Amino acid sequence: MITISTIKELREALSVHKRAGKTIGFVPTMGYLHDGHLSLVEQAKSESDVVVMSIFVNPLQFAPNEDFSLYPRDLARDQKLAQDAGVHYLFTPSVEEMYPRPMLTNVSVQNITEALCGLSRPGHFDGVATVVTKLFNIVGADKAFFGQKDAQQVAVVEQMVADLQIPVQIVPCPIYREKDGLAMSSRNVFLSKEERSQALILYKSLSRAEQMVANQQRDVAVLSNEVRNLIQSQPLAEIDYVEVKRYPEMSDIEILKTGDRILIALAVKFGRTRLIDNVILTVVD
Repeated sequence: MITISTIKELREALSVHKRAGKTIGFVPTMGYLHDGHLSLVEQAKSESDVVVMSIFVNPLQFAPNEDFSLYPRDLARDQKLAQDAGVHYLFTPSVEEMYPRPMLTNVSVQNITEALCGLSRPGHFDGVATVVTKLFNIVGADKAFFGQKDAQQVAVVEQMVADLQIPVQIVPCPIYREKDGLAMSSRNVFLSKEERSQALILYKSLSRAEQMVANQQRDVAVLSNEVRNLIQSQPLAEIDYVEVKRYPEMSDIEILKTGDRILIALAVKFGRTRLIDNVILTVVD
């Protein structure tokens, strides 16, 4: 594995592979890698000749009151994990390399960013769309691999790529979970033992909602209330949102109909740690 920290060097290295007709798979991350990230690498390896991973904690997607400075970082650890997973190029730019001057250009996706995390974190998805556009332009990958845990992010990136005709195929990958069901996240490291235990209610509540849909429950308010009540059974849980939306449009829905593709999504704080999780399903008879 080769670690590269400048845009010029990465472009030069990848141009050799592109001229040779090799396909490039790209896994963008903010580091502090876990098995969920490494599952994206495995998918990229199965579909690409050359795998590029980026590690960049993007300041544009953090509000002033959020955890940019506290976001976990351990580059040496990440390099070892990436190398062992089979990454060919690890791109680790500094903030100065990515943003050498004040940004006067902003990539903004409308409508689907105005709910869920977009509502509770204003400006977040502008920061995501802007940095992902930059990374796509830098790497020039054939395919880019994103975890479905950030389902709204996947929808935003897919919309952006389609609208701007960026020549990259977005490959959504399944949520990777701990054995007890907790969705893997770099932020899990901040959970206390008790918070970690109570956070299991997130997957349990989503599983309950999925079961209710399978049992013909079609009233979205009933589904949402059941999820909320289950989460609120844990005293340390502070709900940011529990929502059921059409996916990927992120539009409101009140009564489910056969064929509807829906996202049941939640964001919940345990102490200072904000966790998200979701399930995507298609309503069937």
